[in-house]
Amino acid sequence: MIKSIVKRSLTGIVLMLFACNSQSQKEKSVEETVYSAEEIKAETEKANQFFDKVFDDYVSRTPQTQTRLGIKKDYDKWNDISDAHAQSEIAITSAALTEMKKEINYDKLDEQAKISYKLFDTQSTQEIENFKWRFHNYPVNQLDGLHNDVPSFLINFHRIDSLKDAKAYIARINRVTTLFDQLHEDLKIREEKNIIPPRFVFPYVLADAKGMLTGFPFDKSGKNNSLYEDFSSKVNALKECSATEKKLLLQEAAEAMNKNMRPAYEKFISYFTELEKKATDDDGAWKFPDGEAYYAAALKTTTTTNLTADEIHEIGLKEVARIHAEMHAIMKKVNFKNDNLLEFFDFTRNDKQFYYTNDAKGKEGYRVKAVKIIEDMKAQLDALFITKPVADIVVKPVEAFREKSAAGAFYEEPAVDGTRPGTYYINLYNMNDQVTTQMEALAYHEGIPGHHMQIAISQELKNVPKFRRLGGGNVAYVEGWALYSELVPKELGFYSDPYSDFGRLSMEVFRAARLVVDTGIHSKKWTRKKALQYFHDNTPNPEGDIRKEIERYIVWPSQATGYKIGMMKIMELRQLAKEKLGTKFDIREFHDVILTSGPVPMNVLGDLVTAYIDKASEK
Repeated sequence: MIKSIVKRSLTGIVLMLFACNSQSQKEKSVEETVYSAEEIKAETEKANQFFDKVFDDYVSRTPQTQTRLGIKKDYDKWNDISDAHAQSEIAITSAALTEMKKEINYDKLDEQAKISYKLFDTQSTQEIENFKWRFHNYPVNQLDGLHNDVPSFLINFHRIDSLKDAKAYIARINRVTTLFDQLHEDLKIREEKNIIPPRFVFPYVLADAKGMLTGFPFDKSGKNNSLYEDFSSKVNALKECSATEKKLLLQEAAEAMNKNMRPAYEKFISYFTELEKKATDDDGAWKFPDGEAYYAAALKTTTTTNLTADEIHEIGLKEVARIHAEMHAIMKKVNFKNDNLLEFFDFTRNDKQFYYTNDAKGKEGYRVKAVKIIEDMKAQLDALFITKPVADIVVKPVEAFREKSAAGAFYEEPAVDGTRPGTYYINLYNMNDQVTTQMEALAYHEGIPGHHMQIAISQELKNVPKFRRLGGGNVAYVEGWALYSELVPKELGFYSDPYSDFGRLSMEVFRAARLVVDTGIHSKKWTRKKALQYFHDNTPNPEGDIRKEIERYIVWPSQATGYKIGMMKIMELRQLAKEKLGTKFDIREFHDVILTSGPVPMNVLGDLVTAYIDKASEK
């Protein structure tokens, strides 16, 4: 799972099928005008300037995006998350789309610019069409929300390189009150629409929010609050400030946290405590107003296909059965006592040999091993890739303030200016949730050759506009690549331990089961209990991991379906290239095609691979 530059949501920066221009372009092709190279170059430059201006203007209106990109223009501000601002943004999107169609001649563009044109058209149209669903989500849940995002953002993205930067950090703390007031209004709108998180969400959120009000300067426990600790360490590292200046900065931060952060969190806790009384155990999106239509739109956005919930459900069932067959082969390889897959699941879930100890030594052991897996894979990249990222990757444990509710692992993208590497986060809160059989596959997915390769290469592309390099991407492409990346190392001889290879299959069957469970919950009205049972019977993951995953699907409808659908498309395209090219097929060239145009919808990816096949066939 990845935390991307711009917040992912149904109305966010997601890409879909390119139906928008196809008919009009077909009609024009009857009498195609031939343009000179100079005309194509000029129109392409004009288009790219337009795309970059639209993106830059968006960044100029979103301070947190600036910070993530290493820009310190509005370093003391937060994003405006009010609905009034959302309505203003959609009006800007609509105007930009109209301007593009009026001012840019699609037929005069080069091939990359044509892709950009279609992407911009599709993305903008999608955002406009889905704006009506902007309240059909949970802005506060066990994985996400301002209560965790505020400290996480400041800790991970707000660098302090000067006195001015430290003052900006304090200013952001002081402005938390306004930010939480906007959230409060947003939550009240959802409450009126009866879009309220399921009951299980509330204890997680309230515990995390209350946890943020612990430690100095909020109490006299003798420990520092995690945010204050971060600010202190960054300020104390400043060389330009005197000891007196540093002391004054720390006092200002403590005062800001007590004066503004404390009341903002207390108001949030009070409201969420009252809201809990209205919560139910209904988990699916079907309970929303027009829930069926919303979920269909969510699936279309996530998978970039027209697959229905029923079709995705059936694909999942078939894939689970196929992967189970491969698991049986590994059971024979390790001489398991019988052919009962459920018993083998229980064995890998419960045997102590598959877990590090749940103490400081065990947690450090896991971290060190994760680093080694990443480093070993780095040494083999030349065999798989022509284009490799400049940005490095580091491995870090999830911070204490959010480890109780955070996912088991996730990735944070590097800073575009090179000041921050990509980060593979591992959650070491409870080592009983981190089975060692899946360590390799997890590191390949989140790190190399998965999210880090795809995102860092995309950020570093030189021949595409910023919105394609820096704007996130559709789930099917981004997570499909990451899941595909779990398989690729096996072809280089990794997963030499059969239990580790079983872990790879465990990760894949987990993604296949997601197709069944996500559609089950949100379309077929499965209960949380039924979903948990299906995972228990069909995947070997630890109980705690299964619970967290099911709870994630509940609060994030459709997102989990993109992984397997995307991977299956990439595998399908690779097989096609192999069949067509035979001995001319080069895995490095294929990966270059997949990764060097930025995140694109699955059908466009198919067009790119087809063009690659045609070109390679002529060699």
